[in-house]
Amino acid sequence: MAAEHCGDHRGGSTIPAHAAHHPDGPRANRRSPLLLITAILLPLAVTLSLYLYGRDHEPDYSRGLFGHIGADANDLKARLGTALLALALVQVLLALAMYRKRPGGSRAPAAVALVHRLVGLVAFLLSLPIAYQCINAYGVQLTTTRTTLHSLAGCLFYGAFTAKVLIVRSRHAPGWALPLAGSTLVTFIAVLWYTAAFWWFNGQTAPGL
Repeated sequence: MAAEHCGDHRGGSTIPAHAAHHPDGPRANRRSPLLLITAILLPLAVTLSLYLYGRDHEPDYSRGLFGHIGADANDLKARLGTALLALALVQVLLALAMYRKRPGGSRAPAAVALVHRLVGLVAFLLSLPIAYQCINAYGVQLTTTRTTLHSLAGCLFYGAFTAKVLIVRSRHAPGWALPLAGSTLVTFIAVLWYTAAFWWFNGQTAPGL
């Protein structure tokens, strides 16, 4: 038992026993602050870059989406946005199954994790043409409550996605970080849908906006 607390003496320095036997040694502890800083600064950089581009970019209202322009482009974008929201809700259900939050608390099949990743990838790829058309056609507009919420949610969505990717690839992230990142992404998708797709389908009006 005493050996567990005595540490490892090398070159006059004392290395805790648990760090000395860790595959990365004490370097893992030194990397943790750097990973934390990266997980904060990189998502902020992505969000800020999109915001500044959208504010500086000259809107091109004739910008189309898969050959559709004007009202047709908006209608298609609303339908794609609704599909994106549906995929996000599927992600939530799959995540609940993975974390044993479904009724009965039974263990989810191993394939659930794979499906979860594939659905997430499809959702991200689906978001790209929507975002590309939106930011180039309209930019970041802060003129009304609806456009402000939609613009900021769009920028923050990709910042949150960047944070989630970093968290998934990190072995040092706290257990609550991944569920928080995932729920934040779904929240932003819901805001984007409400301020655009729902607004469009509802005759260009939405309660509270």
